[in-house]
Amino acid sequence: MNMRPQEQRFSFTGTGAEYFRIWIVNFFLTILTLGIYSAWAKVRRMQYFYRNTHLADSSFDYHGTAIAILKGRLIGFALFAAYYGMLKIMPLVGLGIGLLIVLIMPYMLVLSFRFRLYNTSYRGLRFGFVGSIKSAYVVFLALPLAALFTLYLMAPLAHHQIKAYQHKNSRFGQSAFSFTAQEGSFFKIYFFAFLQFLLVTSLFSAGGYFLFKGMAGSMPQKNLILAIILAVYALMIISSLLVIPYFIARIQNLIWNKTQLGESHFSSSMTARGLAWVLFSNFIFVILTLGLFKPFADIRLARYRLEHMALLLAGDMGEFIASEQQKIGAAGMETAEVFDIDIGF
Repeated sequence: MNMRPQEQRFSFTGTGAEYFRIWIVNFFLTILTLGIYSAWAKVRRMQYFYRNTHLADSSFDYHGTAIAILKGRLIGFALFAAYYGMLKIMPLVGLGIGLLIVLIMPYMLVLSFRFRLYNTSYRGLRFGFVGSIKSAYVVFLALPLAALFTLYLMAPLAHHQIKAYQHKNSRFGQSAFSFTAQEGSFFKIYFFAFLQFLLVTSLFSAGGYFLFKGMAGSMPQKNLILAIILAVYALMIISSLLVIPYFIARIQNLIWNKTQLGESHFSSSMTARGLAWVLFSNFIFVILTLGLFKPFADIRLARYRLEHMALLLAGDMGEFIASEQQKIGAAGMETAEVFDIDIGF
């Protein structure tokens, strides 16, 4: 007899006031140390968000160390500094270094996924990532290049394969995640988002055309050009605030509604309208406060996204965790790499 799945909703208990104190200290110490403290800042930020994310009355935790993150950042900085410096002095050598960075990027991404998941835990049980390097080169190099050379017509396929690679190769204890979304669902979301962008752009462009046409005779040419430039930027911002929430909400819902952990299903019920309000109000308040609202904006967005997610648990959470801990005890767990490249999706 099959038991009815128990819906366990995610919740987020962080507050803007608490996180502001962490954020402001991180901000000033990162500046005072010329960026070195940013690794410690990341650990504090990740721990705050993870420890305030709850599922079934228990919170997640983050175990990454600042030294490991700093090593990864130094490696990344050295590579990009070499690329930029040699591009100025010896362009051919600089291009060679740039090509090397592109070629090793899939490997770096795999290290990042391994580090991030291994250092994430729930009820003392760690996550893991088992994706192969060979598959990473297909997903993170071949498919994005295919998207680029097809003028991004293949971008939905590349996006689908990236999420499938991430989710299918993720583990919680010894239990595997699975991902059943179809490529066509990604193409559909991209298509409708593009149609919305064309519609919004067309409407605002038509309105702007008639407005500036009427102003052309009464405004100096220099001021008219400046007004057109500002109008273009405003159009980009407005289009983003209208189209991006639709895209993000639909993609998150699709990805998590088609993700399972063993026999348990995830669900996501974000709405484009609700997300648009959060993003738009965050944008306005960040501008009005000259950036000081940023930590509050991060909290609002995290709460909105998490509180629209749930796990439809096939069984008892306590029994599931105990079973996984026994499996880990018997089989052991592979450790992550010793440094974090700090790249992720």
